[in-house]
Amino acid sequence: MKKTICLYFQVHQPFRFRRYRFFDIGNDHYYYDDYTNESILLKIAQKCYLPTNALLLKLIEANKGKFKVAFSLSGVAIKQFQLYAPEVIESFQKLAATGQVEFLSETYSHSLVALKDQEEFKLQVKKHSALIEDLFKQKPTVFRNTELIYSDEMGEMVHQLGYKAMLTEGAKHVLGWKSPNYLYCNSINPKLKILLKNHILSDDIAFRFGNQGWSEYPLTPKKYTQWLKDLDQGNEVVNLFMDYETFGEHQWEETGIFKFLEKLPKEILKHDEFTFSTPSEVAENLQPISAINVPHPISWADEERDLTAWLGNEMQEEAFNKLYALLPKIKKCTDEKLLEDWAYLQTSDHFYYMCTKYFSDGDVHAYFNPYESPYQAFINYMNVLSDFSLRLNIAVPNISDNPDINKIIEDKDAKIAELEKALKALETVR
Repeated sequence: MKKTICLYFQVHQPFRFRRYRFFDIGNDHYYYDDYTNESILLKIAQKCYLPTNALLLKLIEANKGKFKVAFSLSGVAIKQFQLYAPEVIESFQKLAATGQVEFLSETYSHSLVALKDQEEFKLQVKKHSALIEDLFKQKPTVFRNTELIYSDEMGEMVHQLGYKAMLTEGAKHVLGWKSPNYLYCNSINPKLKILLKNHILSDDIAFRFGNQGWSEYPLTPKKYTQWLKDLDQGNEVVNLFMDYETFGEHQWEETGIFKFLEKLPKEILKHDEFTFSTPSEVAENLQPISAINVPHPISWADEERDLTAWLGNEMQEEAFNKLYALLPKIKKCTDEKLLEDWAYLQTSDHFYYMCTKYFSDGDVHAYFNPYESPYQAFINYMNVLSDFSLRLNIAVPNISDNPDINKIIEDKDAKIAELEKALKALETVR
């Protein structure tokens, strides 16, 4: 029986904040570390994005329609490409032009908004989808939420937006005895197909590839292909999902990661039992074997595969709740600069920096953290959020933070409008 390989890469870089101190609140409204953001983006562009895109283009052309991949580029990453490295966008556009590369949809801000507000979630998704369509001439039909975060209810929200499939983690505590190597569907609306990441085979490349202490080191294309062949005969799809920065940034060129990628498609395609497919092709060509029940959100992060990387301590919870307490005012705001800052404040990385996990996951968190400690990350973020709140209060002065007062104001406005209408009617009669 044939098995298809679905290769998907996440591309994301946050706008990092500068050291924003208490005394800056109310005095300085610029939050970003431009030097760090530009230097990091240019470094990763040279080490990862440009060489890997060039290699994938070469592989697509060499394999004549048999090799395919998929990407999701966050809106905040695209914005930085536009600012600092437009040649990266051009290289992705060359890949899009081959017809062998699919671009997925996600939240523009790479945010956790799906956990908080359905209306704001839909706005971000539509903004991102429009951007992808404009740049790459594809209207996304498959959705990938931030950090593969998924639950049954989120899947239903995504289906309401018109998507036919969604990606998430093949978490052990959800799957139980089931295999991630099949197509599933949403438990609320079976029309939404669910692709589950094979985390073992994905992480063999993304995390273990360059580890000389790993029992399987060195990993070769031939060995990896044999692992694919050793999967149960009935398995239908192997979803290999990983950060694109795996190539050249997380796994440096010296590890042999580019040589591995260059030879892998040819090695896999030597065997007639294998094909490559994009996520939308998987959703079209396979039938779900069952619904997947996910009542509580899962993600692809850490051992727990839950939300604790972003919302696992009191600091993260407080920052998250204080941010989204501003939503009533944001919905009334028309100031473009404020709305842009609002988008960047929501990026999940800010909450990730506040994580206090230790042991194996702690090393991963420390690698991605520009702050000396999670506490410093929290203080810096809350200072920025305080200044943003002051600006928002000035721009939208008539909306209270208290929901009850908001309702009173809305009722008052409606009553005034009703009385004015009645008054005009009386004047007409006279």
